[in-house]
Amino acid sequence: MNYKNITVAGSGVLGYQIAFQTAFHGFNVTVYDINDAVLEKAKAKFKDLSESYKKDLKATQEQLDQTFKNLSYNADLGAAVANADLLIEAVPENPAIKIDFYHKLAKVAPEKTIFATNSSTLLPSDFADATGRPAKFLALHFANTIWIHNTAEIMGHAGTDPTVFKDVVLFAKAIGMLALPVLKEQPGYILNSLLVPLLSAATNLLVNEVADVETIDKTWIKATGAPVGPFGILDVIGITTAYNVNVIAAEKTEDALKIKTVKYLKEHFIDKNKLGVATGEGFYKYPNPAYENPDFLK
Repeated sequence: MNYKNITVAGSGVLGYQIAFQTAFHGFNVTVYDINDAVLEKAKAKFKDLSESYKKDLKATQEQLDQTFKNLSYNADLGAAVANADLLIEAVPENPAIKIDFYHKLAKVAPEKTIFATNSSTLLPSDFADATGRPAKFLALHFANTIWIHNTAEIMGHAGTDPTVFKDVVLFAKAIGMLALPVLKEQPGYILNSLLVPLLSAATNLLVNEVADVETIDKTWIKATGAPVGPFGILDVIGITTAYNVNVIAAEKTEDALKIKTVKYLKEHFIDKNKLGVATGEGFYKYPNPAYENPDFLK
């Protein structure tokens, strides 16, 4: 693995975390997004994230100053990938958006650039042809709050070059991740194969009016000893992601409950910009959500 220059495409919930974590570990990182206004918002998020690194990782000011020096920004895709050894795609979890992005990327990326998708539910084989370089394409999926929950699932498709796969495993380790090789394509990878059924069950209980948000979370926290319940987790992941996943499921299955869930999330959260931790409100209000109150389980 001889990667030095990394481009992260998309500065949303996970994109900006991936970029900062990679820069923190000494790589040159270019952050790409659709326009300069979005990139300015990313810069502001990096400042907040640096405080989390101080608190949670005991990062020094010197380390953080170097991290910011390692970051650059560009709203021109061709310029953003001009020197990229690896591009990590973190655009919205929508197949049409991703395919359109890869068609554009394939036209401007250097031959050397490896492409990796951070998709949380979609398979790399869904996009391999669109990349124009299927042998140099695979999935590299991170969990939210990447600096603490530092997992990286590496999953290729049937056409992924084994050397590319090994190099991306080494890269994941180089940026402080617990590298988790996935040996065959699996929708949901490892983490979401375990997590999504929990989150779906919780939203089903809510949408079907079996119990409210806090009661469902209290049940899970108290009965399992988990530090947070499914709706607290959804707020961290971002409700937009949950909404997009349910939209795809509803379109594929035409399941009545999935359709009902999509409508519920749109009306109560998406349309009101209550998207979770990132916007200060989702199922809970932040920075002091009710489940962190010592009396929550009383």
